[in-house]
This record gives sequence, structure tokens and C-alpha cells, in this order.
Amino acid sequence: MDHSRRNFLAAGLALPAAATASRPSGQSSQATSYPPVSTGFRYKTLGKTGLKVTTVGMGCMITSDGSVVERAADLGITYFDTARGYQSGNNERMVGAALKRKRKDITLATKSAAKTKEEALQELDTSLKTLGTDHVDIWFLHGKNSPAEVTDDLIEAQQTAKKAGKIRFAGVSTHNGQKELLPFLARNPNIDVILTAYNFTMEPFMEGVIEEAAKAGKGIVAMKVMAGGARRLQPGDPNLKRLQADGGMLAALKWVLRNANVGTTIPSMTDMEQLDQNLKATANPFSAGDQKILTAQLERIAPLYCRMCGECSGTCREGLPVADILRYLTYADGYGQFALGRENFLRLPREQAAVKCRDCQGCTVECPYGVRVSERLIRAQEMFAC
Repeated sequence: MDHSRRNFLAAGLALPAAATASRPSGQSSQATSYPPVSTGFRYKTLGKTGLKVTTVGMGCMITSDGSVVERAADLGITYFDTARGYQSGNNERMVGAALKRKRKDITLATKSAAKTKEEALQELDTSLKTLGTDHVDIWFLHGKNSPAEVTDDLIEAQQTAKKAGKIRFAGVSTHNGQKELLPFLARNPNIDVILTAYNFTMEPFMEGVIEEAAKAGKGIVAMKVMAGGARRLQPGDPNLKRLQADGGMLAALKWVLRNANVGTTIPSMTDMEQLDQNLKATANPFSAGDQKILTAQLERIAPLYCRMCGECSGTCREGLPVADILRYLTYADGYGQFALGRENFLRLPREQAAVKCRDCQGCTVECPYGVRVSERLIRAQEMFAC
């Protein structure tokens, strides 16, 4: 690991915040009275869009309880993120119903992973119908990790939708490949907003490419801010009391919020407790105390968490999309969302899903951060395969 990379990690190490705790089976969200939360919201304008949003938004991908979304809006959160593919379309339906009363007061974003203009526009129409709205504020081309994937055809789809009044602004979301993709998007006059993975684990260049895009007038939305979700700690873990005292590892979210070039963030919130914990991140800035907590956690997650640096791209002899598969595993191990991880895994091409890393004679993938790639891939294959 080079000197700049060490310095970057030491300066802002962060770990997953609020755990994805869930309400006990059968317990209604109406059964508990939740006290008001003192949020001290901060607001920013997303690039040149003019959209004023809270710096803590809500990522709805793994939320299934509409009352959590509704309460987030009632508390003052103004940015909500969903996608056509989340929960087979049911996420959009839930989000739309929960936000119907607040639609004029919030910024609503959705995404399409479609590959062609025609398919994308069809998906948008489905999204609008499912969300119960005549337009979305931001429509993202979803999961693009290289300039080649942001095709003229898809850009044309967004411009067509914008002219028709179905979207206000066009965006692109990306999990990895930012070193090349973000500068490309910064130069593209048709892109208004960039949704990018961004957390303490990522390489130093992220600070520069985010700054470049922000200076170009692009709104920056940060996802994957918890660096993989809160992996469950055992009762004997020496870090458990420290994590509990920290209120659910808010340091990770606070680390992202420290960057003035980030407009808003979309941490996942699955229940009322997690919502309240994440909102506390707005109360105080990232501190030396936060850094101590995060530094102590780095060693624990280092062999497990993929930092999406892109160094493994093209290095698997079997052609596996290593970073993607490790991300699917994170959904299960980090977020407690096995079904989501398996759903994504089973979308892999048949020849990739059939690969068995346990049978491979020596892994050709070497992670510069020490992630035990072959072990993690084997776990994903054995967990998700039919």
C-alpha cells in the first residue's frame, strides 16, 4: 500500500453505521410511539439543479416498511432514492404510497438499469405509474461503471423524458470505475447529478474526482456510505460496547458528510431506530473520537470488505465480475438482505454463475487491500447458488 493511500485511510477511516435491525415479526409500526428527533438538518443545493436537499437523505432499497419512509419525510428528510429493480418493483410502490402526502415537498429519485432507449423509457413509464406521480425529480442510468456504458442511446432516452416533463434532471449511478467515469460525467453537459459509492475505504483519487465533478456543476449524491453495512458483532467482541456507545457507528456517515462537495447521502434505513440513529449524524461533525472508533474497526473488516477500487477488474481467469459478486455478498453479510444478494447473483450470465472457485487451481485475483477474495467468492457461490 503506497504512502498516499495509507495517509488517506488514516485521515478518515470509517465503518458501517446503524445496524439493519428489524422489527419483531408481527409487531405493527403503529404500536410504538416514537418521540421527536432533534435533527438540526443541514441543506445543500444539488449542483446546478436548484434542488435544495437535506444532507442526509434516505436510501429505500432495503426498506419494506412504508411507515419508516413516511416518518422520515415528516421529520424533514427531503431526498428519497429508489429504483425500478428494487424488490421487483414493490419498493417503488411502497415509496410512492408513503410519500404521496409529501410529494411536493421532497426530491424523488429513481433509476433504470435498462440497456436501450426503448427499454429505458418503458421502465420510466412503469416507474411513474408505480410511484403514483407524473414525474420524478432525478432519473438515473443505474449501475454504470465505465464511459462506454453511458451510451448515446441512453442519454437520448433521458433527454426525451426531460422534454416530455417526465423527469426534471438526468443522472448516472456508479458503484466502481469512478476514476475514469466521474471525470467523463463531469464533462458531459447532459448529466445533472452523479450518484456514486463513496466511503472511508475508497482510494484517495475519489476526493479529486468528486471535487472536479462538483466544480463542473454536477450534484453529488453519495451511496454505500456505511462501507458495507453493520456486520453483526458477537457479545464477546471487545468493540461491541464502543459501537453501542457510538449510537450505531455514526462515524461512517459523518465521515462522508465532512466533504463539502457531497450534496446528500442515501444511507439505508429499515426501521425507526435506524432512522433516528442516522439522523443523529447531523448533530456533530466528524471528530478525532470518531476517527479512533473507525481506525479500531479497519483491521476487522479489511479481509472482508471490497473497497471497489477496481484493481481486480479483468484479473479473474474465469472472467468473474469480482467486485460485483463481493457487493452481492455484502448485501447478505452486511445488510442482512440475503434475498437481495441472491437475486443479484442469479442475474449473472449462466457461465459466470456456474463457476466454482473452490475447484480453481490458485486464484489469479490479488486485492491490494488484503481482501480474501477466493474465500469471499466461494462463500457467495455456496450461499447464493441454486
